Amino acid sequence: QVQLVESGGGLVQPGGSLRLSCAASGFTFTSYAMRWYRQAPGNERELVAGITRAGGTTNYADSVKGRFTISRDNAKNTVYLQMNSLKPEDTAVYYCNAYRMSYGLEFWGKGTLVTVSS
Repeated sequence: QVQLVESGGGLVQPGGSLRLSCAASGFTFTSYAMRWYRQAPGNERELVAGITRAGGTTNYADSVKGRFTISRDNAKNTVYLQMNSLKPEDTAVYYCNAYRMSYGLEFWGKGTLVTVSS
């Protein structure tokens, strides 16, 4: 059974930091690139960051470059999103995504809520 379980969300003040985690199970983690998406109320889901299977290449949305860092630990089947200098506009539900382009396979977590507010 495929599972992606996000954790680490919560309420944080502007300028603060959070670290999200996504624990994967039920599939071969190292065969999948990983991505973080977010969706704010009334907005479409948007790609925040991505990382390749071995972790050698990362990419970020312009809105989070220099503030967020995606990483993965293949020994722990876990992907992380370190979020620094958080802004109110970062408030959203953050979703973990695994995808294997060559097979057209994609899995989603249920999301974790991040609220940035004073």
